[in-house]
Amino acid sequence: MAAATPQSPHQQQSSSPFVEYIRAPGGLDKVVLRGSRSCSVEIRLFGGQVTSWKNDHGEELLFVSSKANFKPPKAFRGGIPICFPQFGSHGNLEQHGFARNRLWTIDDNPPPLPVNPAIRAFADLILKPTEDDLKMWPHSFEYRLRIALGALGDLSLTSRIRNTNTGGRPFSYTFAYHTYFSVSDISEVRVEGLETMDYLDNMKNKDRSTEQGDAIVFESEVDKVYLATPSKVAIIDHEKKRTFVLTKEGLPDAVVWNPWDKKAKAMQDFGDSEYKHMLCVEPAAVEKPITLKPGEEWKGRMGLSAVPSSYCSGQLDPLKVLHG
Repeated sequence: MAAATPQSPHQQQSSSPFVEYIRAPGGLDKVVLRGSRSCSVEIRLFGGQVTSWKNDHGEELLFVSSKANFKPPKAFRGGIPICFPQFGSHGNLEQHGFARNRLWTIDDNPPPLPVNPAIRAFADLILKPTEDDLKMWPHSFEYRLRIALGALGDLSLTSRIRNTNTGGRPFSYTFAYHTYFSVSDISEVRVEGLETMDYLDNMKNKDRSTEQGDAIVFESEVDKVYLATPSKVAIIDHEKKRTFVLTKEGLPDAVVWNPWDKKAKAMQDFGDSEYKHMLCVEPAAVEKPITLKPGEEWKGRMGLSAVPSSYCSGQLDPLKVLHG
């Protein structure tokens, strides 16, 4: 059974009663952030991956497959995997890059971020390339990740990636926060904020099309990269009367994915019918890779909140969730 270690590096750093470092066998150490009432966030150092986000009622807001393989070096199916330095098959590396199946470490001395009094607890992680990584992708970098839990239970991830190449070489990468939301029934979910956007359809060899209709609903497999999207997207779960509000900075694209039944059955680490209870909406930079010169740093942020929602003629009410 995992035991708490009261003198973990992060607790020495933060001295926060809301941050707990838990050692676990098999390289599965984790950091738990605690907010008001039953709000919490669980972060695995393997992958730098959020694997749980609970609201003040203790309800799980992220999907993790019941068949997820929590055995490194394989990535975990669910939560919020980090796709870096490649999203999907947009490059020559393994699917979604290697950051999601590397062991991250606690960042004891991160460069400061702006003070946010609404943050209740946070953890700072860092990833640097191994020698094997440099053979696959010959670029030196520092990837700093802050995962923060707000006083009201909102979750934010802030990534800072710096080019530390000494030979004067720039590098380019694609990126995504591969966020798995837990939903009651995919047929009762709609996504607002991406109407009329252009997208690349990964099921049609990345063909470019334009979204029609007033919202995105789900009746079959979807795998699309929406381009030049707004900074706020709403995922509305009619059955639970819950709306996830996703905000993003530095990430122009938004990936929407649900494998549906056939692909679900083909995935070993995914239950046959679990597609009904999950939806990925992922802030991303895919169409135009990010390029950093030596010494340059990029910052990309995702904010998530879950709010009660009510409906009138199928529309989000109040509209201020999207426009406020």
